[in-house]
Amino acid sequence: MADFIPDFLNNWIDWGLGVFYTLPEWIQYLTVTTWKILFVLIAVILIVAFSTYFERKVIGSMQARVGPNRVGPLGLGQPFADVIKLLIKEVVVPSQSSKFLFVIAPLLSLIPALATWAVIPLNDWYVIADINAGLLYVLALTSVGVYGVILAGWATNSKYALLGAMRSAAQIVAYEIAMGFALVGVLMAGGSLNLGDLVMAQAGGFSQWFLIPLFPLFVVYWISGVAETNRAPFDVAEGESEIVAGFHVEYSGVAFAVFFLAEYANMVLISTLTAIFFLGGWASPFEGLAFLAPLADIPVIGLIVTGGLHWLFAKMCIFMYTFFWFRATFPRYRYDQIMRLGWKIFIPVTIVWIAVEGAMVWFQVGPWSGLGA
Repeated sequence: MADFIPDFLNNWIDWGLGVFYTLPEWIQYLTVTTWKILFVLIAVILIVAFSTYFERKVIGSMQARVGPNRVGPLGLGQPFADVIKLLIKEVVVPSQSSKFLFVIAPLLSLIPALATWAVIPLNDWYVIADINAGLLYVLALTSVGVYGVILAGWATNSKYALLGAMRSAAQIVAYEIAMGFALVGVLMAGGSLNLGDLVMAQAGGFSQWFLIPLFPLFVVYWISGVAETNRAPFDVAEGESEIVAGFHVEYSGVAFAVFFLAEYANMVLISTLTAIFFLGGWASPFEGLAFLAPLADIPVIGLIVTGGLHWLFAKMCIFMYTFFWFRATFPRYRYDQIMRLGWKIFIPVTIVWIAVEGAMVWFQVGPWSGLGA
């Protein structure tokens, strides 16, 4: 590739690398980590922006409508128009609200959704912080987001916002427990708390993915993720016909945009985590097929055979599409139905399947058949 770069650029790159390697190690580490963070942050924000566009196009197609088509070619400028609109709108802070908590609540919802990406491996070498307790880190940060919802409803000093916050908090706690139990099964199957190790444990093609032996846990985790993000059909926290838009009813402008960004950032996060935990992450489903191995060296076709960021992105897009599909087709559940599903169905299912998985490990059945070899 260096042959296509002009000589003066090559000289500048060589000079820059030479200066970089003369710096102390801690400065090198901070520099590389900062660039990694910027890449992930910009990528997540762009995915969130265009997710709003594709959601409107997908729902429009399902409902025989056109969707956004005015701003820019094919309507692709619509996300940027929405951002500009929200930035220039006035932020109204209720006079009787707790102003500090009112302002800080949206950040408490957004920051955990972005900080969780620190331990998510995008491929076999790109991860910001490759820590051994990555799974615990994910569980801890995804649980913190509920505080932003509660504080938003309480600080507004509005009964409608408080009611929406309480409903949302109860829903998130219920499904967080089910998700935690589902991840216990993933931990048992992968034998590690490191997310990269969990992906490597699924190497070898589709037959090695945790989706097959842990299918009930996959269903519980995915549906719980939809519920935890307050997305349809579990969007009772924003039931406009009941509580006037829920916990963020008094938010406008940039403050509302941050809540909006947090919701879609959590959707991207849950989609990516589901792909990592159950669908092999960046691994290709064709890895274990020997007759396809010679194709790995072919420039474009080789991407299908070999794993990488493109496979993780494709799997994430599939789950994001499912979010949109659910919103376009399913009616909103009643609150008692949502609570019954979380407490009386999902949690017992996860506990039972963890016991089944333990029996499979003990008797060396299925994926664990070779442990005694």
